[in-house]
Amino acid sequence: MNHLMEAVSVLLDPDAWSGPSGFGARMLEHLWYTGLALLISAALALPVGLLVGHTGRWRALAVISSGMVRALPTLGVITLAALFVGIGLTAPMIAFVVLAIPSILAGAYAGVESVNPATKDAATAQGMSGWQVLLRVEIPLGLPLIIGGLRNATLQVVATATLAAYVGAGGLGRQLFLGLRTQDYPLMLAASLAVILLAIVLDALFELSQRLLRRRMGVV
Repeated sequence: MNHLMEAVSVLLDPDAWSGPSGFGARMLEHLWYTGLALLISAALALPVGLLVGHTGRWRALAVISSGMVRALPTLGVITLAALFVGIGLTAPMIAFVVLAIPSILAGAYAGVESVNPATKDAATAQGMSGWQVLLRVEIPLGLPLIIGGLRNATLQVVATATLAAYVGAGGLGRQLFLGLRTQDYPLMLAASLAVILLAIVLDALFELSQRLLRRRMGVV
């Protein structure tokens, strides 16, 4: 209990948030790592997931490969990548992208598949091409689930981005590993609480966006 109170005191101390090594700078690094990993993952997984959901092809392969990727230990992937590319941001970024792809892929094809077939048929009957059905009907109607996949991926990467410090990168993991190395448990706990708070804020933003989308589409 004492460590928890001390950790809260650390987070409430303005000096702890200032400077290039403070919580403020480390949190911005953490957000940058998360955003970059999501951008790369979305660029890779969204087109594939949308294509799988639209055509119905390769769904089993997508499900099996996603399950296999989920089973990979993130720390092991970072360590293996670091052996080839060295220390720094590249190795953990590879691991974060690998971690995020399954959720984004699943959200994309599940979102497209969730659209009522009668709605798709009606759009086709009006003369829309396959690409038009995908872009104008399936993606807009499946957007809540697509965002849900991005939401899951974001939370996974935020929680795991602390491991970037394991191979010399920054983020809130720097404070966590520093506290572990120096046996400064309040600092280590404060870094963990900062990650939790960051995840809660991001999750709330995604939840709000999904509710607004459902309300706009008339879905309770």
